[in-house]
Amino acid sequence: MKRRLPPIIQGLAAAAFAAALPLLIVTSTVRWIAGDAAYYRHGFRAFDAADRTGLPLAELDRAGQEIIDYFENDADSLRIVVTVNGAEEPLFGEREVAHMRDVKALMRALFRVNETALVVVLGYIALAVLWSGERSIRGLAKLALAGLGAGAAAVGVIAVFAVTGFDQAWTTFHEIAFRNDLWRLDPDTDRLIQMFPEPFWQQTTYLAGALIGIQAAVIAAAAGLYLLRTRRAGNEAASVG
Repeated sequence: MKRRLPPIIQGLAAAAFAAALPLLIVTSTVRWIAGDAAYYRHGFRAFDAADRTGLPLAELDRAGQEIIDYFENDADSLRIVVTVNGAEEPLFGEREVAHMRDVKALMRALFRVNETALVVVLGYIALAVLWSGERSIRGLAKLALAGLGAGAAAVGVIAVFAVTGFDQAWTTFHEIAFRNDLWRLDPDTDRLIQMFPEPFWQQTTYLAGALIGIQAAVIAAAAGLYLLRTRRAGNEAASVG
């Protein structure tokens, strides 16, 4: 005999799963892009980072990897040294280093949300479906569709905002995400924005949106097909009976 969870726990757990599923898709996508050195290398070449910074691509590629490592390690400050005309110098100024400290805090928070969402999704499936049996596979599929629908509505609003006015959307994001104006950098002098100009972030936003949409569509299609097939099977069994 399988154990049953109290009704209030069942409801809270179902709501947590529905919220966690789209969060997992979004944060996993952002985490993957933020940690993909190949994508950084593509961006440096596509947006002429070498010309903007006056640094060779080899140095920029190494710096990109060090930024990725910085998001994952315990270092407080991002200190990257590059060679310019045979002499070593810091890649970033103090303002850029301070901003990257804020970016790291934001990324680490996103990582924790990503990990929590994964635990919630897998934990719900394990406990509610496999252990207690209070949620059937059909019920799980319906819940997944509900969560994806709510997530799509939220992401859709943000997407419309970004597509219709990316400059303003990008500014608004920074004003919400950061408590200071260290993110306001000078493209003529600050290498961070020379390496990652706004067009890079616009392309990245559209890429992330496409990947999120594809993942959500695949899960929604699988859930929908399962519901359709099991409904037909149930109808056929009922007609035979």
